[in-house]
Amino acid sequence: MSTCTDRVRLAYRRLHAADRPEVWITLRAEEQLLAQASDLDVRLAEGADLPLAGLVFAVKDNIDVAGVPTTAACPSYTYSPTRDATAVARLLAAGALCLGKTNLDQFATGLVGTRSPYGAVRHAHQPDKISGGSSSGSAVAVALGIVDFALGTDTAGSGRVPAALHGIIGLKPTLGLVPNTGVVPAARSFDCVTVFADTLGIAQQALRVMTGPDPDDAGSRVWPSTTRYAAANPLRIAVPDRPGLASLTEAARGAFDATVERLRDGGAEITVLDIAPLLEAAKLLYDGALVAERYAAVGEFLDTEPEDADPTVAGIILGAREIPAHRLAADFARLDRYRATAAALLDGHDALLTPTTTGHPSIAEVAADPVGVNSRLGVYTNFVNLLDLAAVAVPAGSADGSPFGVSVVTRAFDDQIGLDIAATIVGELLESPYPGDGVDLLVFGAHLRGQPLNHQLTALGARYRDTVRTLPEYRMVALPTRPAKPGIIRDTVRGAALTAERWTLSTAALGTFLAALPAPMALGRIGIDTGETVIGFHCDPDTAATGTDITHLGAWTRYLEGGAALPVSR
Repeated sequence: MSTCTDRVRLAYRRLHAADRPEVWITLRAEEQLLAQASDLDVRLAEGADLPLAGLVFAVKDNIDVAGVPTTAACPSYTYSPTRDATAVARLLAAGALCLGKTNLDQFATGLVGTRSPYGAVRHAHQPDKISGGSSSGSAVAVALGIVDFALGTDTAGSGRVPAALHGIIGLKPTLGLVPNTGVVPAARSFDCVTVFADTLGIAQQALRVMTGPDPDDAGSRVWPSTTRYAAANPLRIAVPDRPGLASLTEAARGAFDATVERLRDGGAEITVLDIAPLLEAAKLLYDGALVAERYAAVGEFLDTEPEDADPTVAGIILGAREIPAHRLAADFARLDRYRATAAALLDGHDALLTPTTTGHPSIAEVAADPVGVNSRLGVYTNFVNLLDLAAVAVPAGSADGSPFGVSVVTRAFDDQIGLDIAATIVGELLESPYPGDGVDLLVFGAHLRGQPLNHQLTALGARYRDTVRTLPEYRMVALPTRPAKPGIIRDTVRGAALTAERWTLSTAALGTFLAALPAPMALGRIGIDTGETVIGFHCDPDTAATGTDITHLGAWTRYLEGGAALPVSR
């Protein structure tokens, strides 16, 4: 097993072998990071709980790392933070190791990765083409295998477009779940810290660690008690109609259609929708008055006409200086209407599947038309944050000689559903849910997978976790009900270990489930062989006495498989 110090040495070997200086703005000294890694190795040996121990990560240089300059890709803007951004602090506390700060489109304004005085960030494997922005350096650092994951930010798609162009994961959570404390704002209402990684598992791990409210960020949010931990079965996925895919080449449409067919072949129910209202909403970000938020973020600095300001970035931001307040208010009202439209479109669906971006331009093409090319890249990404949606960008084959990617777009706080659908597309298995603070429930009979009442759990967004055994102090009886159900009673004398499934659901879902639970069923604490006590089904002794004792079988499914006659309905 590799140690933390081994992982750091490997990261620096890959860094030097790649020889891509434009990816980085500031690198940590190898000796400094090795000392931190050595300390982690000692703490791990002593039994410390460090879920990200030894994972090496990079940070987009509009996110603060204490002791490392923050430039936002503008040297004259540079300041030296004395504290880490909240997201970074949480990663470091979990044992992750920060290699350095990465290049970006200046002030996180762009989707191309070329708008930086530190140099255009070339694609990891096709250096004549763009890397995608604004989180360009972070995506390339992951794609080159230098780091295990990297932080980006996303306002218009900057945490997703570079992922699509490199065939990696780009994870953009619900706004506010990861605090923006210590992040240079681009458009404060719509900014989001994101994660790039090679696998969904690593991205989800990093996201889980960073998630949680921060009193220093007024925009941070807590998980609602109604969080869904799993999608419906079968999956219900919406996709754009043919006009909604008009921005794609024929090859890209073919790659998208192939992904849809794989989902359909896996049992998903596919619905074709007119997404024109979403694409119209997307135009508000730059073509409407909402761009005034970018002036509010760094406009006064750019008013000083710094020599190192990127002319395209400065033109976009300073162009918003004279927008009147009434136009901004009107566009926020329009945005509310678009959000209601989006909610209606997504009603009855677990997610919307879209292409992530529209193509892979060369650096020369961007130089010839910097605004037009950039706008086309954001067709399918610009609306997501505006409409308070979450998204996961994943690879989905190739088209026109470059990687092709799709995005799973979900309602706010349905992040885990998006992750699960994304995992289906890329063939990963995600075991524990995000954010990981639900309630576990043990089921023994009709609510098991494949049994007649399982739908009551899945309809509430419950997620199968694992199959467990109780302590050897419970009895199971087949009750005279229809559908057939077992009754579980505690009996330390005649009891045995019983097999159960453990499901995770939100506290609100558990309350809904309990309120609908018919007599004689009840919920109570049950001990399992891991030493935990978990909420599970119980039955009162008087009712249990009317059933047939099947404790010796150890599992309800064994009773059903034995061909025993069903109890008479009552």
